[in-house]
Amino acid sequence: MNRQSFSLPRRRFVQGLALGATGLGLGLSPRQLLATQGHTGAPILSGDTFHLTLGGADVNITGKPRQATTINGIVPGPTLRWREGDTVTIKVTNLLPETSSIHWHGLLLPFTMDGVPGLSFDGIKPGETFTYQFPIVQSGTYWYHSHSGFQEQTGLYGSIIIEPKTPEPHSFDREQVIMLSDWSDEDPKHIYATLKKVSHYYNFNERTVFDTLRDFREKGVLKTLKDRHMWNTMRMSERDLADVTGYTYTYLMNGQSPNGNWTCQFNPGERIKLRFINASAMTFFDIRIPGLDMTVVAMDGQPVKPVDFHEVRLGVAETLDVIVEPKDDRAYTLFAQSIDRSGFARGTLTPDPALSAAVPDMDEPPLLGHTEMGMGGMDHSSMNHDMDSMDQSTMNHDMSSMDHSAMNHDMDGMNHGDMAVPFAVDPANPDLAPRDSATQHLDSEYGPGVDMRAMAPGEMLADPGIGLRNRDWKVLTYADMETAGGPPDSLHPDREIVLHLTGNMSRYMWSFNGIPFADAKPLELYHNERVRITLVNDTMMTHPIHLHGLWSDLELGDGKLLRKHTITVKPGEKISYLVRADALGRWAYHCHLLYHMDAGMFREVRVVSKDTEKPMPGMEHHQHGGHTS
Repeated sequence: MNRQSFSLPRRRFVQGLALGATGLGLGLSPRQLLATQGHTGAPILSGDTFHLTLGGADVNITGKPRQATTINGIVPGPTLRWREGDTVTIKVTNLLPETSSIHWHGLLLPFTMDGVPGLSFDGIKPGETFTYQFPIVQSGTYWYHSHSGFQEQTGLYGSIIIEPKTPEPHSFDREQVIMLSDWSDEDPKHIYATLKKVSHYYNFNERTVFDTLRDFREKGVLKTLKDRHMWNTMRMSERDLADVTGYTYTYLMNGQSPNGNWTCQFNPGERIKLRFINASAMTFFDIRIPGLDMTVVAMDGQPVKPVDFHEVRLGVAETLDVIVEPKDDRAYTLFAQSIDRSGFARGTLTPDPALSAAVPDMDEPPLLGHTEMGMGGMDHSSMNHDMDSMDQSTMNHDMSSMDHSAMNHDMDGMNHGDMAVPFAVDPANPDLAPRDSATQHLDSEYGPGVDMRAMAPGEMLADPGIGLRNRDWKVLTYADMETAGGPPDSLHPDREIVLHLTGNMSRYMWSFNGIPFADAKPLELYHNERVRITLVNDTMMTHPIHLHGLWSDLELGDGKLLRKHTITVKPGEKISYLVRADALGRWAYHCHLLYHMDAGMFREVRVVSKDTEKPMPGMEHHQHGGHTS
């Protein structure tokens, strides 16, 4: 190895050891008790009939045995390889002591097969087997994971490859799944409880007295004190990029820790398709392969027009297919650092297992600024509002004396009466007017669950995001991509919905429109209508938003769409996408940050027939599919 001592403190990343195994006494055979993983990835299961067993085992990733949930005795679970046009049958047996589930992320299927307990079925009880069966109507790279409790965090996830009916548009000689995830030795219930008590507990990048002394020297005492007063008044931190960090997480590539060095061997000159999947619970990864260009050919399983690039931020639950062509007889490092720079996952592409490549140093943690505060849409030049040189006294923006009533921006009691309501009526289609059951009107105050609002949210499709804006190389953004073959559906909506992504970081409360899931009414869509959903991120954190069962066609402008199943919304960003409500049923709609979803950023979407008298298939009984004890 060139440089693999990795003598970083634990809060930067936890060193990994080989995966071990110790039984948990769950009634499994000795063979099943062994949580194993191949050095080149999970085993591949192909065909149209599958048997998956949910169990448990001890794994040793950081030097201590810890409990994990497993699929067929391994972490990650096996790769499932299907064919477009087939009907697959998956029998899932639950040997865990708790109700469990599997959700098929990004797949179009009957809602009763979607795998969300409480919405599409009752879950799989301990000792029972549930049979999933559905037609495969798409192709590409997808993944599956538990939708029960925090099982996803403890290992219950795996990859899906669906071969297309027609030949691949981009040829390749070799393909490989690159599944990124985050692992903690802590019980996820303890992590969540800790976040609820002290939301910044895992953030070791917070300011110190030495940072303040440096700012005194570089910015001056008055400017530094004003900046500090502003952040303190808002009860926020300019270094709050991730809730859960490398202090407790070890970042994995195909189940291997950084020291495990997952490796893929190739022959120089081959075209290699890398299928990246972000299967983490809470981590955004910035991915690059130093010395090797990448060409994107698909995102979220859907083909896109090829674009060459060098780095990309992959949101939680997103997938990205790229082609690389290593021509030299040398090794390359697959490097994926977390958004807050507290750790990384890494692996190696090499023609010879004896060869390795240098692992890049992580970047310094970036600082949140006016863009992340929701002021990206303002004319900062005319406002003299640049964070490095603004005259806050001239702007009357000193937090100690700011007239919030004049600004209509009091953080604790904002007036939202002049804002668009979540459901807007289309005058041309009065029959599609919203009903009370669709959503609640924005209250005059969001209440204690919201600690900030974006003053001027901006369009940021071409913005690579904090920490990636000043690269010397090409960083891929949504604006660079477009679904191959042109718009897959109409550009014109029948109705529009505006939803604000809201939260209170200090209390660790997350919601849509200030309403947590426990208090929210379902969003109702009419069958086959075309709806524009506009998301406004009022928080200073990035949120990956996933709508089950329906495609989300991101609006890029100029008549271009990018078809996705998960859309990452940056802090202070306003983003819109079109949805064809072509699948009747009850669908989950949520932030895919696991702890944000559990804390309330979740809604039910109901696709209903216009004939409301007609019962929706399956709505009267959640449980569909075969159950055996």
